[in-house]
Amino acid sequence: MFGWEFPPFNSGGLGTACYGLTRGLSREGAKVTFVIPRNANADYGFLKLIAANIKVKLLGVKSALNAYATSQDYAEQLANVKSKADAAFYIYGRNLFEEVERYAKKAAEIAAEEPHEVIHAHEWLTFKAGIAAKKVSGKPLIVHVHATEFDRTGGTGLNQRVYDIERAGMHAADAVIAVSNYTKNKIVQHYGISPDKVSVVHNAIDAERNASQISSKSGKTVLYLGRVTLQKGPDYFIEAAKRVLEKEPDARFIVAGSGDMEGKVIEKAARLGISDKVFFTGFLRKHDIAKAYSMASLYVMPSVSEPFGLTPLEAAINRTPVLISKQSGVSEVFKNCLRVDFWNIDEMANKIIAVLRHNELQQSLTENGYSEVSAMSWNNAARKCVQIYSSLLK
Repeated sequence: MFGWEFPPFNSGGLGTACYGLTRGLSREGAKVTFVIPRNANADYGFLKLIAANIKVKLLGVKSALNAYATSQDYAEQLANVKSKADAAFYIYGRNLFEEVERYAKKAAEIAAEEPHEVIHAHEWLTFKAGIAAKKVSGKPLIVHVHATEFDRTGGTGLNQRVYDIERAGMHAADAVIAVSNYTKNKIVQHYGISPDKVSVVHNAIDAERNASQISSKSGKTVLYLGRVTLQKGPDYFIEAAKRVLEKEPDARFIVAGSGDMEGKVIEKAARLGISDKVFFTGFLRKHDIAKAYSMASLYVMPSVSEPFGLTPLEAAINRTPVLISKQSGVSEVFKNCLRVDFWNIDEMANKIIAVLRHNELQQSLTENGYSEVSAMSWNNAARKCVQIYSSLLK
């Protein structure tokens, strides 16, 4: 299995999803070798992360990439490598696409050495690696689409090279997994893939791992938590905050996360005159994320295009009410939440105000959301993957 993130070597939802899925696969009896683009001392570190009876082997390949990297992100990472020690640890190509090619070459070597029955590649950065591994071993290839270039760019400024890699991977694969019907429709519409080739395997949540014992709701606090990028719709959140504050001046808003739009969003809050009511935390680690959820009266995911969206499930399991964009995959499986079209700022603001003003609504969303999400399991997702594997091995 090829991926770019795996706890604790992760910065976003992809690593969390890979963790949950591989843990579920192990419970289904699968033996997984997981390859990540960094140094990792295989087995013992990972066994500490999960449990001694979980049969997952972790291999590492040196790289500077992350799961949602863009060419600009990559250039910034290169600029941040200042010490000789850092430079020795990372072996960089001149650009992101050279990294993808180098990783694919290493993948072919690993495929020749590691016994396997199927190849499972997560996200576009690993698709060439999956194709290279398939050429060496002849084993079936499954590509797992967690997001498309249309999601990452909001449909504007499409990177043709990324799109071409995505399309080549999907066409070379024996099967394609999409994290939602929302994503499947994009794959069929934009990449020329037969719907019969695409299976939907929704993400889930590890309730025990994500639930927090912290409970400290703090006034009328509204939380945005995610990458501060076009895809996630942080600018719509700020516009909604302005409208909410006109009617609920005691409300406060937290923007937790980092990304290429962070500066623009901070400037927008200042321009709208609400800087004193909007707090920017930057990137948060797990414990601080739990604290953020525990403080919030409402979690808002205003994504422009969200293939799935794990954070609403994390919020719900932490007993925080949720408002999500209808343009998301998670809306297909999570019912006890509020929904809104990302562009409908007035409706978004009205629903935020409703939760802040009405304790009964807040309590209902909290209790029913928690109960619904608690019943979700990665085992179901893993079982569907095993069925796909089995169908290809007949």
